[in-house]
Amino acid sequence: MSTYRADPKDGVAWITGGSTGIGRSVARLLAQQGYTVAVTVRPNDPLDTLIAETKDMPGRVLSFPSDVTDEAGMAAAVAAIEAQAGPIVLAVLNAGAYMPVTGDNLCMKAFRQSFAVNVFGVLHGLGPVIDRMRNRGRGHIVFMGSISAYFGWPTTAAYGSTKAAVNIIAEALKFDLDKMNIRTQVMNPGFIDTPLTEKASFSMPAMMPVERAAERICKAIRSSGFEVTFPRRLTWGMKLLFLLPRPIREKALVASTRWKREPLVYLRRNSFD
Repeated sequence: MSTYRADPKDGVAWITGGSTGIGRSVARLLAQQGYTVAVTVRPNDPLDTLIAETKDMPGRVLSFPSDVTDEAGMAAAVAAIEAQAGPIVLAVLNAGAYMPVTGDNLCMKAFRQSFAVNVFGVLHGLGPVIDRMRNRGRGHIVFMGSISAYFGWPTTAAYGSTKAAVNIIAEALKFDLDKMNIRTQVMNPGFIDTPLTEKASFSMPAMMPVERAAERICKAIRSSGFEVTFPRRLTWGMKLLFLLPRPIREKALVASTRWKREPLVYLRRNSFD
């Protein structure tokens, strides 16, 4: 028997980090599909415009503010969603932060904040939602990864390492979540036109509009397997690069990102201290 796949008639879709970018676009599409969508954003990131945009759709968007770095706050948010909106059948753990790091200015704050949001922010939502899905005997969890998880890119020492961690967490937990009838998926997109990618200084090939990325994610939720990566013209090439010797991969990355043109003063212009 196949593992459970979320359906809007069964309960609520929960998205973390839905005020902008991929999370916001996915929330809108899930509301179009008829989901009640509970969106968790930081308390200072209002969702008024998204709620207004979706008010005439088959589903609806509800706001449950919390900071993903607050473990107790996230557990309370999950409890509030289920008390007020219904059981969470789909959790999209999307909240993320990209902070560029270069070797000439190894910013510890960038690493700490990246892991706090991208790894522990995922775990703080994952724990309470798994407990509830396990008790109900079904669920569907989507982890937001990145192709930066495959190997190191310029400026991604912090971001890429967090996304590699997310991939390993998803892969390792899948063995047990399958037994609980909880479907696990990890999305590893390429470069998406969002506020996060605006911070990157290097050339980003095959940039995809956020609306198209959200459509691909929602389609994958309905029908795809464990790992979903897109656009294929970029990500299949990345998978091939992963198999090649590191010197060849490094030359390809330097060429594709045009990194030799970037001055070492990049991070000093983007300090997090």
